[in-house]
Amino acid sequence: MTSADEPIGRRVARWRARRRMTQQMFADRLGRSKSWVDKTERGVRPLDRYPVIQEIARVLRVDPLVLLGEHRPPPIGAGPVDGVDGIRAALARYDDHRATASVAETGRHVAHAWLTYQHAHYAQVVRLLPRLLHAAQGVRAQEPGLLVQAYRITSSVLVKLGEADLGWLAADRAVAVAGGDAALAGAAAVSVGQALRALGRDRLALVATLAAARRAAPASEAVHGALLLQAALAAAGCGDAHRAEELIERAAEVAARVAGDDPHRTGFGPGAVEAARVVAALERGDAEEAVRRHEQTVRGQAWRRLPTEYRAAYLVDAARALVDADAVAPAEVRCRPLARTVVAEVARAHPAPAGVARLATLVGLTR
Repeated sequence: MTSADEPIGRRVARWRARRRMTQQMFADRLGRSKSWVDKTERGVRPLDRYPVIQEIARVLRVDPLVLLGEHRPPPIGAGPVDGVDGIRAALARYDDHRATASVAETGRHVAHAWLTYQHAHYAQVVRLLPRLLHAAQGVRAQEPGLLVQAYRITSSVLVKLGEADLGWLAADRAVAVAGGDAALAGAAAVSVGQALRALGRDRLALVATLAAARRAAPASEAVHGALLLQAALAAAGCGDAHRAEELIERAAEVAARVAGDDPHRTGFGPGAVEAARVVAALERGDAEEAVRRHEQTVRGQAWRRLPTEYRAAYLVDAARALVDADAVAPAEVRCRPLARTVVAEVARAHPAPAGVARLATLVGLTR
């Protein structure tokens, strides 16, 4: 079945899952019943009135034409990245794991790949990964931690590029290689949580990250805190705002103790905690709270210490909050310089998130 032939209800269901909304959350934002949503998605209730389609598109933050199947949504990521097939082939190899480089040399390559990823040069990372995975597999017996890191980098960049299924596979491999090392396994579980959340599997992400957090706590506080944040965001995605807030508060206590110590490159710290508060507010539909917290977040010292990749990903989520806030209180977004700055920053992305480019035009900004 082509995209144009796909029933509109199924497209609505797919975009709802992509936005990590349950049917109840979606129904609440539309002001309708869960039964109405369920029947619409199954095609029992026809969706043939354009004003209703427009309202659904606004809540899902997509162009109404996407729901009507009249054009395809832009691909996720910064343009086409051809090397994904090479990564898939590298993950499918189970033979010829002879060492092609020393442990020290492989370690340098892993560190370079991390820095490249954290500076958001994803196309370059994709080109590096097939050889890096092969090299890390070759030294696994001497230093399994390097292969864990290679798998984690692989998972992270694949999730960024919209290949979350393949990203989950890489993250799961990282957990398997980590074995009984609680800190390494916990760091790998952070990647598992990210991939599951990207797949809309928030309930599974919550279970996996909470279990890993308990095991990682004695081994690494930074990894423990990063897992608590992943669990918090998963709880928010499940609609459990109370649990999300509780987990973020626990993560904040850990962040106050780690003082920038992040040997496993989780990005965890006070800045990550504050960013999570904004995303959690967004997930529960509190756009005004998200905007208020965003203003506090980007003014703090901790914000500037976050990796470029982390800040860019956060800004995309913050811009989603601004689009929602514009529907609730337009002056809050269109008249505040900080809000306008965030919209402009994210609107320059290629492609910009759904709704942001339109909002940029409305507030007098250009891409």
